[in-house]
Amino acid sequence: MDSSSSSTTTRMFHPRSALRENPQRKKSYENLDRFIPNRSAMDMDFAHYMLTEGRKVKESPPSQSLYQKLLAEAFNMNGRRILAFKNKPPTLVDPIPLFTSSSVHSSKPVKPQRHIPQRPEMTLDAPDIVDDFYLNLLDWGNNNVLAIALGTTVYLWNASNSSISEVVTVDEEDGPVTSINWAPDGRHLAVGLDNSNVQLWDSATNQMLRTLRGGHRLRVTSLAWNHHLLTTGGKDAKVINNDVRIREHIVESYEGHRQEVCGLKWSASGQQLASGGNDNLLFIWDRFMASSNSPRHWLHKLEDHTAAVKALAWCPFQSNLLASGGGGNDRHIKFWNTQTGTCLNSVDTGSQVCALQWNKHERELLSSHGFTENQLILWKYPSMVQMAELSGHTSPALFMTQSPDGYTVASAAGDETLRFWNVFGNPKAAKPAPKAIAEPFANVSHFR
Repeated sequence: MDSSSSSTTTRMFHPRSALRENPQRKKSYENLDRFIPNRSAMDMDFAHYMLTEGRKVKESPPSQSLYQKLLAEAFNMNGRRILAFKNKPPTLVDPIPLFTSSSVHSSKPVKPQRHIPQRPEMTLDAPDIVDDFYLNLLDWGNNNVLAIALGTTVYLWNASNSSISEVVTVDEEDGPVTSINWAPDGRHLAVGLDNSNVQLWDSATNQMLRTLRGGHRLRVTSLAWNHHLLTTGGKDAKVINNDVRIREHIVESYEGHRQEVCGLKWSASGQQLASGGNDNLLFIWDRFMASSNSPRHWLHKLEDHTAAVKALAWCPFQSNLLASGGGGNDRHIKFWNTQTGTCLNSVDTGSQVCALQWNKHERELLSSHGFTENQLILWKYPSMVQMAELSGHTSPALFMTQSPDGYTVASAAGDETLRFWNVFGNPKAAKPAPKAIAEPFANVSHFR
């Protein structure tokens, strides 16, 4: 894909009130007279009559009017009501304030629902991209430049000005390119090859700095940077730490996989490494348990997946949370506590999981898929409710990467297209360029 290549672009400018007691039924009884008669005013004669003549009254009761008159005189009622307020009852106070819908919303404003475009914002041609699930051919660097490997050539697309350039072309006998990964400084690019070597390139000068040899026997299909360490995974099932600053670059090895290592991701802290392979295994390694003398033992060996584990993504808001995706015979996204090795959740997506990307701004996860829909799915975390399905690719969406600002996602597939999705929202305002990250090649000579 050079400047003369055809490209197609598609731009889309295109409460209920609280319960309230009814004031008509609410009374205050604090000032009620107690129903205790005035003993000093009692008619003792009447009381004597009731005691001595009670039997006669019961047998032959006086008339109703006479009875009421005698009773009133006995209790000195003088025609007053028995239950009466001495004073005017106090004003009613509602114990539960009545909140209107406007007051509720003003105290906690409702966040407007984000519009998620269902179609790509832009589509570019990607001729000769290798249609291989186990490779990693797409990465977006901190310099806002996207790298994509097409056959034996690596092209750069600058998101700032949409310019396209060629940075790497390897010999036919060495290629094709099988993996690429930007260094944290956004300038240097690691390129894994089919011949088992790894090349380090300076994108500013288009010069190769050195070639890492001797670590692998077969193609290098996964790469992951951790400051000055470049971790490589290959078809020979090896995982190797390479210190790019020194001539003898192999400093640690990780042995546990039995087949091709197709997924590698370091945690944000640089302390834990996740590796996934075609043996359906997922390993968690601790950086500080490393040894240059013997292969290091894993922290966790996770065997829950039933197909190749390529899709790996560390959560940006919870350091020990890892998402992993399984291939066609598995179809699950699983969530792991990497401190304990516990599987927190497992979701059947219905199709091969090719790649995963967390939203840096919201608790959401984006997955890309293969047969049959070849779609991207946006999930709400942790409920894993589907928020949107993004369609466009006509073959498995094998590769996916995210812009440095965390708003745009790019996906590439065997249909030879590179698609850009405005799935994680829009930047609220222009932000200053990120600070330069320490140069990992500061002490490196040109080792060829």
